Amino acid sequence: MAIATSRVKGKGEIQINEDLCTGCAECVEVCKDFSLTIKDNKASVSDNPLFGCIACGHCMAVCPADAIHVSGRMISRDDLFELPHADEAASYEQLTNLFLRRRSIREFLDKPVEPGKIEKILDAAMTSPMGIPPSDVNVLILNSKEKNRLFIKDFCNYLNSIRWMVSGWFLTLMRPVWGKTNADLFQSFVKPLFEIYISSMNKGINLVTYDAPLVMYFYGSPYCDPADPVVAATTAMYAGQSLGLGTCMLGGIHPLIQYGSGARKFREKYGIKYTSREGLFVIFGYPDADYKKGIRRSFASTTFLQ
Repeated sequence: MAIATSRVKGKGEIQINEDLCTGCAECVEVCKDFSLTIKDNKASVSDNPLFGCIACGHCMAVCPADAIHVSGRMISRDDLFELPHADEAASYEQLTNLFLRRRSIREFLDKPVEPGKIEKILDAAMTSPMGIPPSDVNVLILNSKEKNRLFIKDFCNYLNSIRWMVSGWFLTLMRPVWGKTNADLFQSFVKPLFEIYISSMNKGINLVTYDAPLVMYFYGSPYCDPADPVVAATTAMYAGQSLGLGTCMLGGIHPLIQYGSGARKFREKYGIKYTSREGLFVIFGYPDADYKKGIRRSFASTTFLQ
C-alpha cells in the first residue's frame, strides 16, 4: 500500500547496508510511517508500515553512517546534500527584516527578471514543506511582460464571456444558495473585480497582473494538499524579495479559471494541467516605487488554550 499522487502510485523502496548500520535507531525514531524497526541490533524494514514509505527521506538524512538508501517516488540517494552550517543560516532578526521590508509591489520598471534569478526563485520554492512527497505543486511561468499581457488579455476576454455571473439577477438568485458571506463577497469584491479588470484591459491597461515582467502561477493536482501551492508561492515571494525584486500575491485569478467549459479551454490553452482547490499567482519585477515606511498588521485573534 502507498499514498498515491499525480506523479507516483507506488511506495518508496528502502535498502539498508547492514555492514554500515550501527543500530543507533535514529532512523526508527524519525520514521513516522513505522517503516523501520530494529532487529538483531540493526535497522530493518518493518512488516507493518502505516501507509508504505512515502520517501520523505528523513531516514537517509538522519543516518550518521550513511547506511540507508531510499529510492522511488522521485528521490534517490543522489538527492542528498550537506546542510548549510547553522552559522550560515539567517538569524531571526535577519529573517524578520526580510519580512518587514516586503510590501505588495504593483509598479515595476520596464526591466526583465534575469533567468538566473528565476531559477533561484524556483529552487527556493522547491524547498517548501508539503503534505505528502513528492510535491504535487505545478508552476506556470510567464517570463516576460509580453507573455503576461497576452495571458491577461485572454483572461479578460474569458471574464467578459461569463460576466452574467456578477449580474444583479444572478447574484439575487444565488444569495439563498451561497449564504450571506459568499453573497457579500461577490457583491463587494468579485463584481467590482470583473468590472475593473475588463474595462481597464479594454483601454489597454493591465490592472490584473500590472504588466509585471515575471508571473508565476502555483497550483496543485487533484491529489495535492490544498496548502501546498500556497506555501510554495509564499516561499517564492520571499525568495524574490531577497533577490531585490518587488512581489505581490494575486488571489483573484485562480478561482475564476476552475469551473466551466470556458475555464477548461483557457487552462488548456496555457498548459494548466489541473483544476486545483487552492492556487496563487505571484508577480515579480524590479520595483518602480520606493517605500519608506512599513505598516503594522495583526491577526483577527490569537488564543492560548488554558
